[in-house]
Amino acid sequence: MRRETEKLNSVFADLHIHIGRTGRGEPVKISGSRDLTFANIAKEAALRKGIGLVGIIDCHSPGVQEDIAQCLERGEMRELAEGGIAYQETTLLLGSELEIREPGMGPAHLLAFFPTFAAIRGFTGWLEKRMKNVTLSSQRVYAPARTLQEEVYSRGGMIIPAHIFTPHRSIYGTCAPRMADVLDTSLISAVELGLSADSEMAGLISELDPFTILTNSDAHSLGKIGREYNELLLGAANYREFAKALKREDGRRVAGNYGLNPRLGKYHRTYCSSCSYIIDEAEAAVERCPYCGSPKLVRGVYDRIRSIADRQAPSVPKHRPPYHYQVPLEFIPGLGPAKLELLLAAFGTEMNILHHVPEAKLAEVAGAELAARIAEARSGRLELAAGGGGIYGKVKKS
Repeated sequence: MRRETEKLNSVFADLHIHIGRTGRGEPVKISGSRDLTFANIAKEAALRKGIGLVGIIDCHSPGVQEDIAQCLERGEMRELAEGGIAYQETTLLLGSELEIREPGMGPAHLLAFFPTFAAIRGFTGWLEKRMKNVTLSSQRVYAPARTLQEEVYSRGGMIIPAHIFTPHRSIYGTCAPRMADVLDTSLISAVELGLSADSEMAGLISELDPFTILTNSDAHSLGKIGREYNELLLGAANYREFAKALKREDGRRVAGNYGLNPRLGKYHRTYCSSCSYIIDEAEAAVERCPYCGSPKLVRGVYDRIRSIADRQAPSVPKHRPPYHYQVPLEFIPGLGPAKLELLLAAFGTEMNILHHVPEAKLAEVAGAELAARIAEARSGRLELAAGGGGIYGKVKKS
């Protein structure tokens, strides 16, 4: 049991951030922004976003490891005894996104995190014998999924299935109707929902009941860091405390998930690739586009979950934290770069603007209309149009 005098801290955490390029300009995540480097992620998270725990998931790449080594050698960052790398008040967790594909099944992505720089370097040595190009992000691992799990945990690491419902490279979206068909569920530390689902939707699948849920940005640019995130209760921001929070040990836990309303996600509803119609009717079992009749549909997350659910109504376990519909500042109509910079200059970080600054104070800087919209975003009162087929949903203008 946790000692009564022990103080836990609230820490915002975004645990799925890609690296676009190394410090020398070498590609890592091909679709990632060029300025998305290890050092720039640390600065953006610490100084602009106000995020205390960051998962950088392309740290298996040898070029990225050179960048990490240089940051440590220059004294800009330091490795923590409890796991992770500290930059100012922010801790960076070293991870990797990996693709698995079992015989007869579709591909799925897994996140792997490691406690130390040495551990992920050793893992790279294992990967490069089982991967065509170890320098790049999200590559296929040519080994059985359960063998990969065992290797990660033997090095003190953890596995978290990524964006589990999306229609592209996810456990439930493209791989199998149950995680247990693919993975050893005893070697899973948590699951990541993805941008088009929430914890109530996850409550339709009983297999997910034991697992801690995370909501992360899957950022491919600096600006997208923190579009989804978590509030953790930790003794300190480090790997060991993070692992305890996922296990819900000694009072450590995920206290809240802050994610897009699923309707804002790119893959919430089924999408017709012939006429670009987003099928947003209540009926989930749609085989043809009701607008043009085409069968060329990209199955949305909502519709996929309904098709594999083993419950008629959601059942959310008591251990699962509140899911807060957080509209990122970039989605708010009328809040352009100039106004955002004014707000940041006045109030420090995006987390501060989203969570702590009173509406009246926001109005003094950005005007009453924008301040009201930010307040509505906090409370989930903004009206939304659903996304699908790779197109984000939108906040409707009032």
